[in-house]
Amino acid sequence: MHDVVMEEGKGRVCVTGGTGFLGSWIIKRLLEDGYTVNATVRDDPGQSVLMEEGKGRVCVTGGTGFLGSWIIKRLLEDGYTVNATVRDDPDRKKDVSFLTNLPGASQKLIFFGADLSIPESFNAAIEGCSGIFHTASPMDMEMNESEETVTKRTIDGALGILKACKNSKTVKRVIYTSSASAVYWQDKDDNVMDESYWSDENILRDLKPFGWSYSISKTMAEKVVLEFGEQLGLDVVTIIPTLVVGSFICPKLPGSIYTSLSLLFGDKNPFGFSHLPMVHVDDIARAHIFLLEHPNPKGRYNCSPFMANIEEIAQHISSKYPEIHIPTLEELKDIKGDKLPHLTSKKLMDAGFEFKHSLEEMLDDTIQCCKDKAYL
Repeated sequence: MHDVVMEEGKGRVCVTGGTGFLGSWIIKRLLEDGYTVNATVRDDPGQSVLMEEGKGRVCVTGGTGFLGSWIIKRLLEDGYTVNATVRDDPDRKKDVSFLTNLPGASQKLIFFGADLSIPESFNAAIEGCSGIFHTASPMDMEMNESEETVTKRTIDGALGILKACKNSKTVKRVIYTSSASAVYWQDKDDNVMDESYWSDENILRDLKPFGWSYSISKTMAEKVVLEFGEQLGLDVVTIIPTLVVGSFICPKLPGSIYTSLSLLFGDKNPFGFSHLPMVHVDDIARAHIFLLEHPNPKGRYNCSPFMANIEEIAQHISSKYPEIHIPTLEELKDIKGDKLPHLTSKKLMDAGFEFKHSLEEMLDDTIQCCKDKAYL
């Protein structure tokens, strides 16, 4: 078990007999003084989480990432207490101030060191949580490691987290963040794909597109977590985002923003796509929480509101941000290529979820954030 990397406020203390006359008053005063409190009560097997301030305690793996940090932001705003995992940092060198500065973080955000290579390192972060958002995943797009190494780490980490969830006795649901790359790579030419489509690992190995080992790892891991979750009797739901854009809390420029909007950075559509499926980070973060709170979600859920035409994107940028020099529409006609399929989100929307952000909002939020962080 790894040590807690950082505890906000005055630290974490334990009060035994938390429901008693004196114990409850001690808890009251400790909370007022800025402590985080673990309170014990007599065991009640019929009740999973006996008492938790607000909406309860949940865990977000990969908490410092683009999506993970946004999920944390929304959870705190919604009243949850959040255990966030970050890659173990014994020397305390990782800057997480962009998370600790979020509203509510000082009272309701706790960090735990964990590493997918050591699945049991997630046990402490998961203990006592009612829901888990597993967003952490190895991102070796440059193939610095073998496919087998990346896939094994991804699957072993996911399975270790599921086992910890089962052992915790408190976890009610696991939301696993998959990827559109677990859907696209197959021998069908359909323009619209629902949740029944899966990428073919053999096709990925034959074609070896950019980041192909990542695509294989996400495909295999998603299949495994759904199957293993069912074997364990865990409620596991997977969510499949496309290219995530929008404003980012984390300091580093997210790779999905560069991939989808490379025009902003002077790169002439390096991946050659004429149409791109995109989702605002706020929408995908809210969709994660929606599926946690939904009474009975099942299986996989695509999360992508629409397709964006590269010419639409260029037109908006050039008209609203003339100071950003991008290829002309005439130049784009010469370099645009394949049209990615649309991942229909009908299942998610039929369950009651509503997308909030238009293409224009996605672009404006991304550009403004890139300017604020000096990437533009």
